[in-house]
Amino acid sequence: MAERRLVDLVASVTDAAWSDSYKGVCHGQVAASVFELLSYERFRDTPAVRFFDVTVNGSNARDLVIHSGPAVSPPNDPETDAWQFYLHPHQEDNLLAASGGRTFYLVNLSWTVPFHIVRLESGGDILRIPRGTFHRSVSDPDGSVVLNQALRDPGASLVREFRVYNSERIPRLYAVTSTAAPRPRLHGLAPLVQAA
Repeated sequence: MAERRLVDLVASVTDAAWSDSYKGVCHGQVAASVFELLSYERFRDTPAVRFFDVTVNGSNARDLVIHSGPAVSPPNDPETDAWQFYLHPHQEDNLLAASGGRTFYLVNLSWTVPFHIVRLESGGDILRIPRGTFHRSVSDPDGSVVLNQALRDPGASLVREFRVYNSERIPRLYAVTSTAAPRPRLHGLAPLVQAA
């Protein structure tokens, strides 16, 4: 198995052409089918206090996800160290970093560019992850708090929605995320400078 460590993967992405700031629309992809970064509005300021409307239309579920320290969710497989992912067949995620920062690894095998790495910072945009997208996240060293304003289909089961998928058991997922695969698209991350 090719060793795939988070630091190695991000460090291998050094070409500025791979770091895009567009809002999730990539080379002929339909915006509704890929992830999106949604802005929200500040509606009031008072001394030392700002108010924001972070409502996501249609949201019918709220999850508060707290990472204490540099957590990886879901964690790598304990036996093989293979990356693991969540995939929600009946839920769209809308994630807002309320505190700290978190980096998301998104894979959707139906996208023209199937692998994206997206950075969320406290006070930044809301990340919309469509149904059927493999995803995992890594928190900053001091942890993070993320609010998910999800859109769950009627009858959705939390047990089915939060199943963990081992990339080593899904050949196409493993192939897209291995170090031998084409580089992922970066969003909100600067390419690392490489020594000559």
